[in-house]
Amino acid sequence: MISVEELYALYKRSSGITTDSRKIKDGAMFFALKGETFDGNDFALDALKAGARYAIVDRFLLEGTAWRGRKCIVVENSLEMLQLLAAYHRRQFDIPVIGITGTNGKTTTKELIAAVLAKKYNVVATQSNFNNHIGVPLTLFRIDERTDLAVVEMGASAPGEVAQLTRIVQPTCGLITCVGKAHILGFGSFEGVKKAKGELYDILRQRGGVVFYNADNEHLCEMVAHRPGLCTRKYGVREQGVRIVPATAEQPFLFLEWEHDGKPVKIRTHLIGDYNADNVMAALSVAEAYEVPFAKAVAAIEDYTPSNSRSQLVKTKRNTLVIDAYNANPSSMQAALANFAATGFEGKTLMLGDMLELGQESSEEHRAILQMAMETAPDIYVVGGEFGRASRTLHADPRQVKAFDDIEALKAYIEEHPLEGRTVLIKGSNGNHMPKIVDVL
Repeated sequence: MISVEELYALYKRSSGITTDSRKIKDGAMFFALKGETFDGNDFALDALKAGARYAIVDRFLLEGTAWRGRKCIVVENSLEMLQLLAAYHRRQFDIPVIGITGTNGKTTTKELIAAVLAKKYNVVATQSNFNNHIGVPLTLFRIDERTDLAVVEMGASAPGEVAQLTRIVQPTCGLITCVGKAHILGFGSFEGVKKAKGELYDILRQRGGVVFYNADNEHLCEMVAHRPGLCTRKYGVREQGVRIVPATAEQPFLFLEWEHDGKPVKIRTHLIGDYNADNVMAALSVAEAYEVPFAKAVAAIEDYTPSNSRSQLVKTKRNTLVIDAYNANPSSMQAALANFAATGFEGKTLMLGDMLELGQESSEEHRAILQMAMETAPDIYVVGGEFGRASRTLHADPRQVKAFDDIEALKAYIEEHPLEGRTVLIKGSNGNHMPKIVDVL
């Protein structure tokens, strides 16, 4: 079997890493990975024929021997080798690497941190939601001799996954945005979530790395306190005396005021939701640690415009949409509904999709969220079996709560009963495909 060092020498002669045989760049190194419905080994020969220099496979191919040997390299486990190779590549660069995890706000915080650091450094950051056991290694391979800093987002849905990703990333510092009720099915309980996310703190303590933490968050404070010797830098809205200016229909975006170094500061963002204030303060804390001028960091935050259905405000010809539908769990749902209720929008309407992977707590959590929703808006559309059952259990008035099995059923209904002059909050777990409703609003 080939060693990581030997494979890395071949990687250096390639044009990069790919795991998709349909997107081969000439001279690339193709890793044959397995999914639920495919086996990348089946496409290794196609990748080589399309111009890949090497194909890394974990079973011999059926078609002759012509592509084996120097071009087709058999390893014990292609995914594990990809991860080992990425970790080896990471060790070639003595640069700061910031690891980010948490229940909510990971991607927005990562984006804001990358934006402020880019004012001074050449930054590599996780693209889109490439935050899992495959996406994290691919992010690391984007680090090269021009990179000053890297910001790597790490997602997890089961114990041990944060630790595994942290060992691959080898961060010099890290941040847990928050801990909440998400992926309970995988973690077992809220305490399980805290323990799993805390794996980042554990490894940083072992490595002497720095932890940025929200001093307003009692759970994070408790997790820090239980790890003596942890090197920390704290931030927080209350901790730093920040005022969140109440949002209005005319000024719906997050607006912060406070004093910094004895001078008044105002930050007008393009983010919807006061829960994003924690993400802004996290980015400013990291910017300060890496000596980004404060005024430049503020400008970066004010210039940042969210995308990918995260804290977006979109105006169509007929309605105003608040789209926060990339993911959802009880804590993020509560925050989104509370913020929506507190803002003076006209024609408030909710479109909520099921919160997935909540395990035994799912029914209770969906009932609680729907009850809160019924106190927030007079017109509610819910998608998925859990919210449908919750509406029946709560004996919701069908004139207020309309339930649909899936997003296509909701789209068909809205096409027949169009909405106009509404402000619509769209939120739900990614598996519900809630952003598809935007086309008919």
